[in-house]
Amino acid sequence: MTGQKSSDPLHGVTLERLVTDLSVHFGWEELARRVPIRCFQFDPSVKSSLTFLRKTPWARAKVEDIYVRWKLTGG
Repeated sequence: MTGQKSSDPLHGVTLERLVTDLSVHFGWEELARRVPIRCFQFDPSVKSSLTFLRKTPWARAKVEDIYVRWKLTGG
């Protein structure tokens, strides 16, 4: 191996870490505003979010995009 670093900003970041970091930084209310899905709007939790996002590619892509943009701006 040459020790190359992946250019993928999500490399090594689990979905659980991503959801946890976003919920702590933005809060569930802001996440629900940005991605209006029930698991963010009503009785939100990391567990319910993971269940939904693993089954719903379009929602997962939106959440991943929020995370990447947040991290690229110094989050």
